[in-house]
Amino acid sequence: MKEFLSTLPNFLAYTGVLVLLLIVGLILFELTTKNREFKLIAEGNVAAALSIGGRLFGLAFVLGAAAANSISLMDMIVWGVIGILAQIILFLLLEGITVMLAHMPSITKAIDDNNVAVGTFVLMLSLSLGWVIAQALTY
Repeated sequence: MKEFLSTLPNFLAYTGVLVLLLIVGLILFELTTKNREFKLIAEGNVAAALSIGGRLFGLAFVLGAAAANSISLMDMIVWGVIGILAQIILFLLLEGITVMLAHMPSITKAIDDNNVAVGTFVLMLSLSLGWVIAQALTY
């Protein structure tokens, strides 16, 4: 019991910081996309829910890897922030490439129009990207 109580503060600190980083990453994703996915979700847009849900899960992969491979709380924060920024930048880049390859006017319009196929693709793209970045965070 003594060992449990001695490690509880670290658990609480890491969990609190990870949840905070997850929220910050989610807000940054919302700010860097053209559509307002939370508003669309409130209106019943399934494609928006799939899209933002995939981004959230992708961020969780990245932050989980930062936590699992960190040597301190500050190390986890630094690599968590780097991972969030990498995911946002690479997602925007891959989104642009996808638009060109799929010959579609924009992913934003497809999400706004509740195109579930595009929402599902964005979900899988976000999960894949998050997984790759998470693996790069191992050292």
